[in-house]
Amino acid sequence: MTNDIERPLDLLNSAKGKRVLVETKAKKQIIGLLKAFDIHINVVLSDAEERNEEGQIARKIGDVFIRGDMIVLIAPAP
Repeated sequence: MTNDIERPLDLLNSAKGKRVLVETKAKKQIIGLLKAFDIHINVVLSDAEERNEEGQIARKIGDVFIRGDMIVLIAPAP
């Protein structure tokens, strides 16, 4: 992470093109390549996969759009 982050969306912008972990209100963890996002934190991931509680792949999703109001956190993928 660099010191160029002054606003919350700067952090997301620096993660664009990288693998991220998205956790939803439904307790689902989805890992994928961050392709796009907007000011509502709606995100588009490619090569996405859902992980179970043990961290194993539960299912491959591919391209997915996740509404920002369903997202609890976005972090670099482990």
